[in-house]
Amino acid sequence: MVGYLVFLTISVGLFALFALGLNLQWGYTGLINFGHVAFMTVGAYATVLLSALGVPLIIAVLAGAAISSLLGLLIGISTLRLREDYLAIVTIGVSELLRLIALNEEWLTKGAFGIQRYPLPLDGFDPSLWQKYLAIAILTLLAIFAVAQLWQGLRKQRQEGKEIQGKSYQPTKLIGSIVWGIIGLALILTLYINGCIALLDYNYKAGLMLLVLLTVAVVYWGLQLLVHSPWGRVLKAIREDEEIPRALGKNVFWYKLQAFMLGGAIAGIAGAFYAWQLTTVYPSNFEPLVTFNAWTMVVLGGAGNNAGTLLGVVIFWAYDALTRFYLPKLGLLSSADLGAFRIMVIGLILMILMVWRPQGILGKKEELTLGK
Repeated sequence: MVGYLVFLTISVGLFALFALGLNLQWGYTGLINFGHVAFMTVGAYATVLLSALGVPLIIAVLAGAAISSLLGLLIGISTLRLREDYLAIVTIGVSELLRLIALNEEWLTKGAFGIQRYPLPLDGFDPSLWQKYLAIAILTLLAIFAVAQLWQGLRKQRQEGKEIQGKSYQPTKLIGSIVWGIIGLALILTLYINGCIALLDYNYKAGLMLLVLLTVAVVYWGLQLLVHSPWGRVLKAIREDEEIPRALGKNVFWYKLQAFMLGGAIAGIAGAFYAWQLTTVYPSNFEPLVTFNAWTMVVLGGAGNNAGTLLGVVIFWAYDALTRFYLPKLGLLSSADLGAFRIMVIGLILMILMVWRPQGILGKKEELTLGK
């Protein structure tokens, strides 16, 4: 059970990176990207191929992120001047094109056999007792940081619910957010306790877990600085009505391109962790469903809110784990129907959420176009 929860924590971390990149593109800039997995594919393959050639892992990851960003540049130059629906079509087409190339190209990507042997971070590392305690201390700081961000998001929801545009204060609107916050807190604490146990009984996956969580914290902190800067405010203005920043002399195309490239680079880093978690890379790991799972996480947590995105990721994977373990025990459905039923329930949850709280759990309704 501890091993599975470590796997779950790594999945939460790498999909947090993946969803944060998508949130920057869509949540803050309004760019509809249905092929976000393309950046993960490029980042994963570039990292493992370069590291297999003897390139240090940190340089390989940065190179994978840079190549993913370059892919964003190539896509963006040709599509960002088009309407949103054309951008969505082109991105999903590019993602499938890359996957099919990886599937049929045997010299570099090994085709359907995949790449199965490449260097892994912290592989073979045998920490002493004081190093294990240091790792637990770092994990504790990360858990405190996560709880603080969750609390800050809930506090903003409370301020939002007090009195908006002359409406009277309705505390019932806050109940749902508070419930989700309690659930998020419980999940964070569960993963933290399990992480401490795993670090004391150290193995490769425990080290990877700590590394991905550290990376998420750094990327999240950097994105928070960016989206609350003048640059981030221009992105929000573009999301709402790009004619306004254009009238103020802003180069709208250049800002869109920057957001698209940065979101792609972050997804490329997530691809590296995805490859390290799986320890093998197959083209089938990068199907369109990966992108739509990320969309579910962003919409669930609240578009245009990085803390909400993290909460959406945690809740999504908690749902995945619980239904994977407990639905078969009920004996109501056959094993062949369980997968389809779980996806159907996710769709139903999203439909209810769009009616009850279209801005997501921690999103701001007055800040998004869909709330107007």
